[in-house]
Amino acid sequence: MKPLFMIVAYLVAVTLPLILSLWVGGPPRRLHQELASGLGILAFSMILIEFVLSGRFKSISNGIGMDVTMRFHQVMARTALGFALLHPFLYQGTPSGGHRPWDPTRQLTITTDFSTLSTGIAAYLLLPSLVLLAIGRTQLDYKYETWRLIHGIGALLIALLLLHHTVYAGRYGSQPAMTWVWLAMTGIAVGSLLYVYLIVPLLDKSRAWRVTSVTQLTPKKWEVTVKPDGHRGLDYKAGQFVWLNIGHSSFSMKENPFSICSAPAAGPEISFMIKELGDFTRTIAQIESGTVAYLDGPYGNLLVDGRTEPGVALIAGGVGLAPLLGILRQMRLTGDSRKVKLIYGNRLVDQIAYRDELGAQDVFYVLSEPPEAWHGETGFIDAALLNRVFSAKEFSEWVFVMCGPAIMMDIVEDHLIERGTSSHRILSERFDYD
Repeated sequence: MKPLFMIVAYLVAVTLPLILSLWVGGPPRRLHQELASGLGILAFSMILIEFVLSGRFKSISNGIGMDVTMRFHQVMARTALGFALLHPFLYQGTPSGGHRPWDPTRQLTITTDFSTLSTGIAAYLLLPSLVLLAIGRTQLDYKYETWRLIHGIGALLIALLLLHHTVYAGRYGSQPAMTWVWLAMTGIAVGSLLYVYLIVPLLDKSRAWRVTSVTQLTPKKWEVTVKPDGHRGLDYKAGQFVWLNIGHSSFSMKENPFSICSAPAAGPEISFMIKELGDFTRTIAQIESGTVAYLDGPYGNLLVDGRTEPGVALIAGGVGLAPLLGILRQMRLTGDSRKVKLIYGNRLVDQIAYRDELGAQDVFYVLSEPPEAWHGETGFIDAALLNRVFSAKEFSEWVFVMCGPAIMMDIVEDHLIERGTSSHRILSERFDYD
């Protein structure tokens, strides 16, 4: 019911300004003029709601999954962009439009002052730039912290520009009731930004952690363990993740999402399995014991606690083992009676982490480039492998939890659906879309 409630709440929030505008506005105009205003109103309200969708609010993301939240954020941002780009062109060609898309009769706007219209023009240019920078972040290859700063400042600037444009240059936004509505919605949007960038770091500052160990697991994978510094720790569930900041101020943007590979039942210390990929992860080996750390979380819904299925299937690719290892450790420590099978894929044999701990019983190791003496599975995690590991009864009754490369999860999800596994028994989280 929670996803349905979220959808209804989103639709209400987005359409409320449009409905109120129709209620308090003047006499109706031509259809294309009203459509132009309607698209502008919808675009602005959608942009403001985007702040909440990307605000890392646990009440939203943990209920439906942060990957779903962020994907919805992306789709709605592009939809808002489309509405915004169409908005001014629908005013063109009107009898009262004169040489500009506004007129002195106030049928289209309440002002001909270019200064009040210039903010809309500026937002019109900034919005597609912001969306394109987000889509092309990987190709442009600039630091995540730089992109996050640009994205936050750009979104804030667009919201303020649109607020000015809507209130001073719009037919409906000039109505006192609508002015207050737009001010309230903009305040909520800006407040969510301040919450993420100021309030959360301020709260985290009083809940510092300290690095206790940094252990090399494989040539490119490390385990980093932290312990609470003067507080009780983090209330989390196996399978969740946090935003981890090591060696910087709590207000620093140098934080990255990492899954927790330790089990809640093991105590207050928390461990992360991290692969060398980006700027921060390449410096893991240099982190010293005692270094300060900050955790923002927990997030994620890869949770098997409280579920009633008789078995748990864990399917991991590479570093995607991290959250599934946390689940497996928790089940072992708590004496969970449910059956468990783990499929763990890598490219090379020396990339297998925690092999001694995982053991061999009901664990299926898969290598795409196996050595000559390899006796485990070879190739990739595909439909044929799944059919060998799981019975028809297990496909129909177990819960399947997966984490790894997007292509692996696509293949596994498609085959599970084909074999009759219901969607509510397939758990995964994705963070790479474009």
